[in-house]
Parts: sequence; structure tokens; C-alpha cells
Amino acid sequence: MTKHEHVRVAVIGSGFGGLGAAVRLRREGITDFVVLERADSVGGTWRDNSYPGCACDVPSHLYSFSFAPNPDWPRTFSGQRHIRAYLEHVADTFGLRPHLRLNREVLRMSWDADELRWDLETSDGTFTADVVVSAAGPLSDPKIPDIPGLADFPGKVFHSAQWDHDYDLRGKRVAVVGTGASAIQIVPAIQPEVGRLTLFQRTPPWVMPRMDRAITGAERWLHRAVPVTGTLRRGLLWGIRELQVSAFTKRPGELGLVENLAKANIGRAIKDPALRAKLTPSYRIGCKRILLSNTYYPALAQPNVDVVAGGLREVRGSTLVASDGTETEVDAIVFGTGFHVTDIPIAHRVVGVDGVSLAETWKDGVESLRGATAAGFPNFMTIIGPNTGLGNSSMILMIESQLNYMADYLRQLKVLGGRAALAARPSAVGTWNRMLQNRMERTVWKSGGCDSWYLDANGRNTTLWPGTTSEFRRETRTVDLAEYEVLRAPEKKPRPAETAGERAGRKAKTAEAAR
Repeated sequence: MTKHEHVRVAVIGSGFGGLGAAVRLRREGITDFVVLERADSVGGTWRDNSYPGCACDVPSHLYSFSFAPNPDWPRTFSGQRHIRAYLEHVADTFGLRPHLRLNREVLRMSWDADELRWDLETSDGTFTADVVVSAAGPLSDPKIPDIPGLADFPGKVFHSAQWDHDYDLRGKRVAVVGTGASAIQIVPAIQPEVGRLTLFQRTPPWVMPRMDRAITGAERWLHRAVPVTGTLRRGLLWGIRELQVSAFTKRPGELGLVENLAKANIGRAIKDPALRAKLTPSYRIGCKRILLSNTYYPALAQPNVDVVAGGLREVRGSTLVASDGTETEVDAIVFGTGFHVTDIPIAHRVVGVDGVSLAETWKDGVESLRGATAAGFPNFMTIIGPNTGLGNSSMILMIESQLNYMADYLRQLKVLGGRAALAARPSAVGTWNRMLQNRMERTVWKSGGCDSWYLDANGRNTTLWPGTTSEFRRETRTVDLAEYEVLRAPEKKPRPAETAGERAGRKAKTAEAAR
């Protein structure tokens, strides 16, 4: 264990949220901070997800920081390798390396009410911090369903976010479980090399064509030579998505035209009526995230691919049994079953006021104030917190809005002076979340007839933001102190002066102990 270290701010995680927070801290003149990262390099989900075909479904020029434009994106939708390289570039360009503490997983952090600070225990050393910014992110911890018999499966098993690159899939009988964003990229990437591929599909996704192409050398030169052209390109991509928001959040009926286009996309690639029926969703498009791919449907139409229209129910040796009773012999299972989003594991490690963990506070559903602060956890903030996700645009826009809020939060603490903390008022948290849930009732995510990972066990959408990104930016531009209680450290009573006799007695005891 390394020695103890105290910092003004401790940031947890080094993905887009963590690195963005680090850059903003430096731009605010705060250099007394560390970024605690459990892995051996930066990148977050773009480091962990290295499966075949991994790429972003948001255009590259919008899926990057506004303060760190990249004129050299190679494609309109970039792959994992280039996005990870971009994050490494951000760490270098903004001088973040000295602040990184790699291989430091946060095991537990607890609030010290007397000192008004957080005590953090990591896998390699302890820290104390006046403020903690958690950017662990909701797509950090893979989720594998509890399938009877899975532990006794004799073949290879791994999650899409923990891809085993040493395992050779060539000629193998492979099962892919799940049909989310990762699975629709994995299936066409591995289909040509596996012997047999079986897709276990609990619910079919809506898939639209992916308008991907190589960005020409002339375009890249123009963005380098005239940076405003890259800014305009980003603005156009943002504006188009802002105009789409009302169909998702207020008028889901307007999505009917998009649904017809998606059905036509299925029809072009899938000629078999039975397979086409399996792949056509029964819920309104947009209820689950709309996926983008030009290769998913063509891969499913290949002769070495089977689609099982049912989830995986049981594993018997090397035999997989679907919910409809279909049995399939396989050599390997790849789970594309998502992440712990509404039950974030790090919440069990965060202990706030009165020794109550964040997981206990959120046992009936996650909620926070403006996606950033939770009642009972002073000077603790989240980046990509509850109800900050998006269904049709770039999360980087939301992250930058939360960085604005973080910066003003720290400014308010500086203005207050001395040893102070801000604690979100339960009434403010309640008011904010009632507003969110009232607005959520009109959205396609609640009314579209699907059961998605956006919803928690109680059917509440605690994941997405029911509005535009510009609206969220307005709501998080500054901290309203009326929504917080200002905490001050209790005054420490001075120790009474030591008499000559007491001093002599203490020295005698010390000398005796030394002998």
C-alpha cells in the first residue's frame, strides 16, 4: 500500500467523464486533484470494449469534446481503436498524466462529518478528498444473467466487454446471447469465420442503415486548415438531433414514418418470411435504442446462422436450451447482455451521512439532483448520473453540461470559504425527480410497449433525460444554493494547557515505554 495522500478533488474513472472532469479542473485553476482508475490505462468503456466490430453509433465529430476537436477522424462513425486513441491524446494534450493514479480501484469511500471530507480506500493506498467526482459511468460493469447450469458449461464463456482475444473462434459453434448495440456489431464481425452461429434473441431491435463512410483527405485537410468548418459540421449534426427529440419525448406517433423505413430495411436484406417475422419488433420504434448497421441483417441471412426467437433459459452441459425449448450444441457463449445500469455496483462502496450507503439510499430507485448530487452525500458528484442518458444524440454533450455544473459547484465552495460542504436537500431531489417522472410518461420509452434497460425494477425510467441537450445545459449551468444545505465543520475545542506535573508524568511514561 502506498502512503496516504490528501487532495482537493478525487475523480473516479478515466473515460470521457473522468478525463473531461480533469481537463475542466485544470481550466478552473485547480491542480490539486487525482484521477483514480482501476485499470492500467485510460479509456473507460472504449478501453474495455474491444470486441470485433466495436464502433460508435454517434457521428465522430459529435462524439468528441467541443474543447478538443479532432479534425482527423478517419470515418463518419469511428471505431473503438480510434476513439480510445483520441482519449489517450486528450490525456497527453491537457497534461493529465501526472494526475492519473492507474491500477487504483476504489474499494470504499466514506464521509467524515467532522472533517468534512471523504476517506477513500483503494487497491493501492488511501486518499482523503474534499470533493469526490464519480465518473465510473453506467456502462462499466458487465451484466451476465443468472442462467441455471451456466457454471458447468464446458466451453468458453465471456461477455462482450471482456472479450477473450486469445480464444480462436474459427470453425467453432458459437452462441451470441442478446441483441443490443454490442451484439449487432459482433454478429456480422464473427459470422464469416465461425462454423455455426446461433443468436439467442429475447426481443428483436429496430435497426436502421448506418450512413458510414471514410472521411476524405480533403475534408480532414479543411478541418485542420479552417477549424471553424469542423465546428460547423458538429453544429449541424447536433441541430438535426435536437429537432428529433420531440418525437421521442412528446409525440411518439411521429415515429411511425421512421418505423416504416426500418421495416423496409429488414425487407431488403431478409427474404425469408419466417426469419423476417422473427426480426420484426412489435413495439414502437425508439422505445429501445434505435441501432445502426448495414451488415447485421445480411449476416443473419447467411446459411451458418440460426436465430432463436427466445432468451437463453438453461444450460445442460454443452447444450443451450432456449425459452421456447429449442436446444443448441455450442463450443462458446458470448454474452452481449449489457451492464449494471440501474443497480450501479460502485453505489455499494460509497458510504455517506450516518453510515448509509448510496446503494441503500437508492434501493427503491436511483435518483439525484440534476443528475449530479444525491441527498445524504455532501461534496459527492456524479458525471453521467441518473437521468442524464440520451436516446438519439451524443453523451459528450451531456457530460460537458455536467462539467459546467461541477465547475460552479467548486466555485460556490470557494466563495463560502473555510471548511465547507454542500449537501443536496431531499426536498430539492424529490422535486427534480417528480418533474422528470411526470415528463417521462409522455415519452416513447414509457409508452412504446417495450421493456428496456432504461427502466428499473419498478418500471421507472431513471436512465434517460426527457428533453433536449440544450435544455439540460440550461438546467445545469449554475448551482442554485437554495437546493443545498451548507455544512460547516464543527469547531474543535482547544486542548487545555498541560501543567508542569502532567508534562513530567507524560515524559516519564514515554521513557518507560521506550525501555
